[in-house]
Amino acid sequence: MTEHGMVTRWNVEVFVSEQDGQSHAEARLRTDDTTSMTGRGVARCNPHDRDVPEIGAELATSRALADLSHQLLDAVVADIEGVTRQSVTLGG
Repeated sequence: MTEHGMVTRWNVEVFVSEQDGQSHAEARLRTDDTTSMTGRGVARCNPHDRDVPEIGAELATSRALADLSHQLLDAVVADIEGVTRQSVTLGG
């Protein structure tokens, strides 16, 4: 990675809790500057299904990371618009 210039570290910590068939996850992003964002996700066990906490944790975590990803994309759009003073739409 260093062959392309300076390397910075961004850390994401995921915190998961489970209670009464519900899993909650928070994905917290911290960068080298002052940027911090938190994505959240929830998964609920269907009452007719067997409660497997690991599955709920995985689903809640994936939702928290997806939420974090969307927040980061929104921040990128706002940053680009702030620099260019033009409306921006990011495509895939």
